[in-house]
Amino acid sequence: MTSSSTACATSTTVPSSVTAPRSAADVRSVDEHLAAILSSLTPAASQTVSLAESLGLVVAGDVVARVDLPGFDNSSMDGYAVQSVSLAGAAARPVTLSLVGEVAAGDAPTVSVGKGEAVRIMTGAPMPEGADAVIAVEDTDGAATGSVECRAEAPVGRFVRRRGEDVAAGSVVVRAGDVVGPRTVALLAASGHATVDVVPRPHVVVLSTGAELVEPGQPLGPGQIHDSNSSMLWAAATRAGATAEIRSAVGDTDEELLAVVDEVVGVADAVVTSGGVSMGAYDVVKSALRSEGVDFVQVAMQPGKPQGFGFLAGPGGRAVPLFALPGNPVSSYVSFEVFVRPALRRLMGHADPVRPTRRAVLTSGLRSVAGRRQLARAVVTTGADGTLVAEPVAGQGSHFVADLSRANALLVIAEDTTEVGAGEVVDAILLDD
Repeated sequence: MTSSSTACATSTTVPSSVTAPRSAADVRSVDEHLAAILSSLTPAASQTVSLAESLGLVVAGDVVARVDLPGFDNSSMDGYAVQSVSLAGAAARPVTLSLVGEVAAGDAPTVSVGKGEAVRIMTGAPMPEGADAVIAVEDTDGAATGSVECRAEAPVGRFVRRRGEDVAAGSVVVRAGDVVGPRTVALLAASGHATVDVVPRPHVVVLSTGAELVEPGQPLGPGQIHDSNSSMLWAAATRAGATAEIRSAVGDTDEELLAVVDEVVGVADAVVTSGGVSMGAYDVVKSALRSEGVDFVQVAMQPGKPQGFGFLAGPGGRAVPLFALPGNPVSSYVSFEVFVRPALRRLMGHADPVRPTRRAVLTSGLRSVAGRRQLARAVVTTGADGTLVAEPVAGQGSHFVADLSRANALLVIAEDTTEVGAGEVVDAILLDD
């Protein structure tokens, strides 16, 4: 390496400003800007939702089992419930037992088992009184009535699931901070819960600015482009775990933007804009929102140097965070991954909202601007030996949407590094959840 020597889920009141320590030349580092954002956000109050609505959400408090698991002694095999002593020596000399009944899953046993007797039993069925073991049907002649010949011994407890051996009623089954997955849902349901207290998903409203933007699928006029950023940011917010909606592209006047913002703060827990944050004559986001509580800064990163973040006043003084991202598609996406995704995950109660980094070996070299953290797009694969291999995409410009779509990782090149060579190891942020 070559080095250089240079809403729902928001606060209850609107902060006057969000500030962070500034680096040289009044430029924030990536870490400073992210820390300023995360420190200003707190998760929403918990909500009780059905298990069907809980998938992917963070559990708000410890959950205890309402019942024992299993709730009763039951058989783990199809076979015969017996007294262990009845089958002593059966492996050497088969033993015949009298069949006195049958019990299936869901039944309540109506017979008891004495010495020399057996009850035909199905998997999951309650153990009848007197029985202390099960002999598998494979070790018998499989008789259904009369008597059954047993060709194996059955030690006490064989093929018996004991009440509470998995979970005891009153014990904690899910911890606060756990993320609900399919297996969590199974445990909650089995332990007697139809609902669970969780941190709710924030609702994100996505806005793109620019008179040149046309909705996807519509014909283009001179100088017009399709609005790809809105769809991209909607998808990214949804994948991050939020709910999201797109509001039609806003024009290039302060009045148009402020009118839309006034409307969406009533329904949004977070607002994400793209475009209008640089130094152009028509950068409406910056001109309209600077006086509304949004702080516009330069961040030492590439792509995505111009950034905006702050809080808008929602109904009842509710603070609604707004993230103002650059308009170039790659810059907008990288900014979302670095700043907005962690913020949304924080709002959802995740203890570690930032994606982890992995170490990957470069297949070709990369250059970087001194003093700025480079977030290069790459395709990362796993080699035969398990090593991650990173191939930078060909187009590293902030407008290369096709190469962005191919990438599944961001390669992190430190601010004091201007060049990394093929074969060197770099940090990689994997993007595929």
